[in-house]
Amino acid sequence: MLFNSVEFALFLPITFSVFWLCRHQVSRNFVVLIASYIFYGWWDPRFLFLIIASSAIDYCVGLTLGKARKSWKRNLLLGVSLCANLGMLGVFKYYDFFTESLRQAASQAGIELGLPTLNLVLPVGISFYTFQTLSYTIDIYRKQLEPTKDAVAFFAFVAFFPQLVAGPIERASHLLGQFTIEKKFEYESAREGMCRILWGMFKKVVIADQCGALANPIFANYESMPGSVLVLGAIYFAIQIYCDFSGYSDIAIGTAKLFGFELMENFKLPYFSRDPAEFWRRWHVSLSGWFRDYIYVPLGGSRVSRWVTIRNTLIVFLVSGLWHGANWTFVCWGFLHWLYFLPLLLLGTNRRNVESESGGGHLIPSIRDMTGMTMTFMAITLAWVFFRSPTFADSIGYIGGMLDPSLFSMPKVYRSGLLWIGVLFIIEWIQKKKTFVLEISRLPTPVRWVIYALLVLLCLSHYRASSEFIYFQF
Repeated sequence: MLFNSVEFALFLPITFSVFWLCRHQVSRNFVVLIASYIFYGWWDPRFLFLIIASSAIDYCVGLTLGKARKSWKRNLLLGVSLCANLGMLGVFKYYDFFTESLRQAASQAGIELGLPTLNLVLPVGISFYTFQTLSYTIDIYRKQLEPTKDAVAFFAFVAFFPQLVAGPIERASHLLGQFTIEKKFEYESAREGMCRILWGMFKKVVIADQCGALANPIFANYESMPGSVLVLGAIYFAIQIYCDFSGYSDIAIGTAKLFGFELMENFKLPYFSRDPAEFWRRWHVSLSGWFRDYIYVPLGGSRVSRWVTIRNTLIVFLVSGLWHGANWTFVCWGFLHWLYFLPLLLLGTNRRNVESESGGGHLIPSIRDMTGMTMTFMAITLAWVFFRSPTFADSIGYIGGMLDPSLFSMPKVYRSGLLWIGVLFIIEWIQKKKTFVLEISRLPTPVRWVIYALLVLLCLSHYRASSEFIYFQF
């Protein structure tokens, strides 16, 4: 079920009403669980068995881990969780990719391998809920979390429909405990939630979909496009994937607030970052944090020699690329981001902008900040070409076309989306110190309602029923 669908427009108020009509949190959790399975099964009910199996395995492993004292038994239990979850992810997402890659490599060496392919449909959101439930068992194994005995709460935590399909990837330490607290309806929280939903829908329907409609024909026909248009296409996709994914996160956070749940912020104005390291602290924060805590730190993190730190960073970016998709273009995308990181690691400046505000603290950015933001955006946009292109050859061909002398020509078409991009950046810059962009509670009531009405009208006028979210495929 899509957030931007008529079905969800009916599903949400029904679920909201039934949830708050229940008097106790136990029954509310049961409502959330059933609603979440309906939400997920709406796409294809056959794949409900995967999320139920993953939840059941980690629920049982968690209970047993909490009682286990011998190290071999704890290691065995963690291995069961890792093998089961990563095994399901590997079969559905990566088996055909690695099989085909191995077959092609063997063919170049003159060896023909008769490896079968499965041609399985990739279950929506499997990468997200796999990481979410894995973090639960790993934290129990590390003795950082106590296992829960409340099966309904745990299954609802794994399948929580607002963030089930595309995150944020929540930790049990943050979200699971919220299912055990008796909730009271709070008007201000619900009002903020509706504002988050409205802004997320605006970013998705009005900006992301329009930029996608402009970027798609450019990427599909890049061989015949001048360099200036190819640059526009890359920029349009950069804005599309940001507004599409952060729009989903806003809708997820807002929807959760309607039910009294708090989800983590997943995007913190990443295109105002002044270096690649700051970008990754602001882009897909939940995934970056997951890789940091469960891969980078166990490898030694930055507590080891500089060269081992560089190696650890490379591993994280390669795994991150592969997490996004079973294609070598995603691996190249991750590798390119590691190359961006490399000078920062060598110079020791990768944490220069850790505590500072996005884009600097002033309304008018300094020359240094503006230069850093511009250069970072250009580098990130270039990397998105690998992310968007279907093959590595297409990526190289696209970038080669961008470097053609026609780069300096004035594009006569495909310029219609620049206005909305400018509007987006201006609004986000003005509101960058707010908790979220549509935090306008201090404005007079008539002004606020005019803004709300305008955003609703824009969403309705640009609505396309068939538009899915990009990250559903991951």
